[in-house]
Amino acid sequence: MSKKIIIANWKMNPVSKKEAEKLFVSINKSISNVKNTEVIICPPVIYLNKLKAISYKLKAKLGAQNFFYEESGAYTGEISANMVYELGARYVILGHSERRIMGENSDDVNKKIKASLRESIIPIVCIGEKERDENHNYLSFIREQLEVGFKNISKDVLSKIIIAYEPVWAIGKNATREATPEEFLEMKIFIKKVLSMTFGVKCKIPRVIYGGSVNEKNVVDFIEKGEADGFLIGRASLDVKKFSKIVNMVENIY
Repeated sequence: MSKKIIIANWKMNPVSKKEAEKLFVSINKSISNVKNTEVIICPPVIYLNKLKAISYKLKAKLGAQNFFYEESGAYTGEISANMVYELGARYVILGHSERRIMGENSDDVNKKIKASLRESIIPIVCIGEKERDENHNYLSFIREQLEVGFKNISKDVLSKIIIAYEPVWAIGKNATREATPEEFLEMKIFIKKVLSMTFGVKCKIPRVIYGGSVNEKNVVDFIEKGEADGFLIGRASLDVKKFSKIVNMVENIY
């Protein structure tokens, strides 16, 4: 059985390097006994180098929240995959709904996946529909995100990728409701079907995790009923008590 994986997306938080270091150390202390669950912390990129210096003796690994797909050049304000690798990141969140709202599309995500794999960074590829309709057109939307996002990716590296299903309608302040474990399971089966049709029935399917209003009240059901391989956690990852409780709950499911 592969390990479950829990990824903390700090987004544009906290506001200082000192607070970031304190949060990182506190989380690591609270999960020091975890053995069967991988924990990845994705802070703002400006904190990576500082956290890298102390991460070697701690449990959690480091990831980035984004990067640009070109290796170098006249791209004002951007950073490359190699740059975040040098800063200590071994994972990266790609295609998050908040990035897609700002104009990022599946072609961009495809280029970033390829860039991350070139630099030996594990991509955490976010997919998710804006709404669920009774005619199930949202499945076509997910299919497009997968087919375009994974275009010309070698099936030999497919299993290295992590897919994070985050339904836009279930996350953030504009969430209409929470997703259910059953809805996640339906989507996980659909993701496997699309990838099997694209890469062949014998391909090794990536781990599929859930993101969207994750909390200590629903994690067990998403693992046991939804068969989630882990979680992408936003708001709760900034609260040491809540985040460590989620990690330890998942750890104790084994």
